[in-house]
Amino acid sequence: MSLLSSFLKNKKDTPPPVNNLVSENISIGKLRELIPIRNFSNEKLEAFATNIKSERYPKGSVLFRIDENTDSALYLLKGVITLSDNAGNSYEIKDDTAKARFPLSSGTKHTTTAQAESDVSILRVSQNIMSTKIDPSAHLSQLAIPDELADNALLQSFAEYYSNEKLEIPSLPDVAIKLRNAIQQDVGISEAAKIIQMDPVMSAKLIEVANCPLYVCATPAKSCFEAINRIGLNATRNLVISLSIHHVFKSHSPRIKKHLDRIWKQSIYISTLCFVLAKITRQANPEEALLAGLVCDLGAIPFLHFADNLPKDYFTEADLIHALVCVKGTIGYKILLEWGFSEEFVKIPIYSDDWYQDTSKTLSLTDIVVLSRLHSEIGHADMASLPVVTSIPAASKLKDYSLSPEMSLNLLHNAKQQINDALKAFSN
Repeated sequence: MSLLSSFLKNKKDTPPPVNNLVSENISIGKLRELIPIRNFSNEKLEAFATNIKSERYPKGSVLFRIDENTDSALYLLKGVITLSDNAGNSYEIKDDTAKARFPLSSGTKHTTTAQAESDVSILRVSQNIMSTKIDPSAHLSQLAIPDELADNALLQSFAEYYSNEKLEIPSLPDVAIKLRNAIQQDVGISEAAKIIQMDPVMSAKLIEVANCPLYVCATPAKSCFEAINRIGLNATRNLVISLSIHHVFKSHSPRIKKHLDRIWKQSIYISTLCFVLAKITRQANPEEALLAGLVCDLGAIPFLHFADNLPKDYFTEADLIHALVCVKGTIGYKILLEWGFSEEFVKIPIYSDDWYQDTSKTLSLTDIVVLSRLHSEIGHADMASLPVVTSIPAASKLKDYSLSPEMSLNLLHNAKQQINDALKAFSN
């Protein structure tokens, strides 16, 4: 039972028991529909199904209230519930819809109020099981191949290449390295400007970004010195590294270039949303958030270059996509570790596409990237395949700012011009 103790339901925030509604066992088939529980092994699913039962509540019950603390995640198994936020926005979730596959709430506190619109059946599980992407006992640099990809020849070849320590880590341009080292030595604005001006293209790009709508200012900067003076040394360091990363997303191979261009454009989109979220919430440094978004998929680069050196008929496009999803987090971790990034940054590639990661008690850069990635999918993916933003742990860590489907659309609308300007500034 010790293995299961962290999986069992928590009673702290359970509404009063209802005697006339009988709890039911939960089938393994039902568990295989729930995200991310369905990722468990068959043995764990069987043990899970044996040891828990659903909770039943009558129509009109309030299952949880906004801002209440919790250490449980809740799923709707049967019935209809309404989720509402402080702004008066509400939306309905029914048991037979795709949204019911995701938890109603999974953060450290509830970001909505849930009311039963019919008799409902609820599954309550511990937060400890929600983030299933990484085995806690595994080192983050270990490359694990899922069973379902065991026959992927491209992935097997890359795993052997990686295990033999043949991975080629891309290098940052000299100007980024020199500037970072200089700022660590407490240089002034004039010295930093001299370093950046050694690369005329970088100097011009820095001035362009400093003058774009990300930084609202009446008087445009006309020189590198003015640009640094406006945004500050630390922000300049992060921006120079961000601008330098574009040089890493280069390839002369047409079949690899199309993937790198797509990933880079998506990274810019995510990073701009990160910048906007950081400014709105005031819980993170906007330039650090911008950089965090740009490095989240960095691990794709060495893998795509490796694939490009293989015969064209060695793998299919589907093989490439499936393998890329599997390896990019680990490889991104290795790159950022090699580049000397802080611990908070190096973990971003590992967890940036895990909606239920919960690696910190307060809002982290990883949380901001996860929220931004989720927002970047709105309008570009099957919405039924995405969780409601209020249901993921990162959303529960926002202070003095709440996200709901309506607020998310407003955020995207208000950030549209900034996103377009960033795409222009970072893509040239």
